[in-house]
Amino acid sequence: MPKQRITKEMVVSAAFEIARNDGMEQVIVKNIANKIGCSVQPIYSYCDNMNGLRKDVARRAGCFIQEYIAAHIDKDDLFRSTGKAYIQLAEEEPNLFKIFILHQREGISSLDDLYRTAASPKVAGYIAAKLGIGEEQAKRLHLNMLIYTIGIGTIFSITSPGIPAAEIFAQQEFAYEAFLNKILEEQKGD
Repeated sequence: MPKQRITKEMVVSAAFEIARNDGMEQVIVKNIANKIGCSVQPIYSYCDNMNGLRKDVARRAGCFIQEYIAAHIDKDDLFRSTGKAYIQLAEEEPNLFKIFILHQREGISSLDDLYRTAASPKVAGYIAAKLGIGEEQAKRLHLNMLIYTIGIGTIFSITSPGIPAAEIFAQQEFAYEAFLNKILEEQKGD
């Protein structure tokens, strides 16, 4: 029987599946080799170090998450449904959600930096038009919901046996209303 040719794509795919099912901490050479059905040697030939492979896995997780969110949003309620989609992701794919949340973000020294790297510039304009608020207020609302959703999604993904999704969605909606009402109060005062 001829030997199977192990490719870098096979290594990254196996590592991604391990991370998805068991968590990033299980992405080790032995587990990857077992998943592919080979010795550890081919794995070492493609991985100078595990940090590089984990970055590849994180990139693959990022692509998966973008596709997941796009498939789970309501085009008629883009802003709120995006937050709900992230919570659904935390429920259905907790290990990928953790990778998304915990990956190192370079060049972030302020919440404004975080917002610029995490959000599309078009979203604030969409929110402003949809809610009848200024674009800076829309950015603030979006940043607040981004921070809140990351936090509550993290809680959701690490609790056992788990908080019911309906309770998380209700809390997320409460936060949205509170943040929006604060902005609308400020707008009346201007």
